[in-house]
Amino acid sequence: MLAAGREGDSGMRRLALVLAGGAAVGLAGCGSETSGEFTTEDGGNAEYTIDKDSGETSMTIKGEDGTATLRSGADVPISLPDGFSLYPGARVITNTVVDQPDGKGTMVMFETTEAADEVIAHFREQARQAGFDIQIDAKMGESLMIGGERKTDGATLSVTANANAGDATTGQLIIGTKKPG
Repeated sequence: MLAAGREGDSGMRRLALVLAGGAAVGLAGCGSETSGEFTTEDGGNAEYTIDKDSGETSMTIKGEDGTATLRSGADVPISLPDGFSLYPGARVITNTVVDQPDGKGTMVMFETTEAADEVIAHFREQARQAGFDIQIDAKMGESLMIGGERKTDGATLSVTANANAGDATTGQLIIGTKKPG
């Protein structure tokens, strides 16, 4: 996870965030252990805890580049960059926050009764106002996606909205920012 940020590639940073979120979900589903330690592929030391009552997973990884932390769960406070807010009235399914030595990332999975195109329009406007260039704009069946980058600081954005059976739309918002310096 730390090595991806070192490379400075926004795609790698986004991938690291998604993988970290997947790792947190995987740990939460493990069952019996509520805490533990392990060594990462690059020799870093990692610790994790799982709160059995809330399902929240926390992880700390210490490597040669510094310390990275992760928190994931439905009740993890949402902290989006300036200019962004969760879709109005949306219910958070899970929120994953990653803080690495070179940047920060957030992945919020949510559900709303609004249409997928309304969800995308909401985040497209926020991205435009925050200075992001939309570089990906795709429709795949009932799923919509936008993605982009802010050239001034390398921040990245990805939003998907999937129309589901009934009146529900599930969405995923991923934003990665670099720390100044």
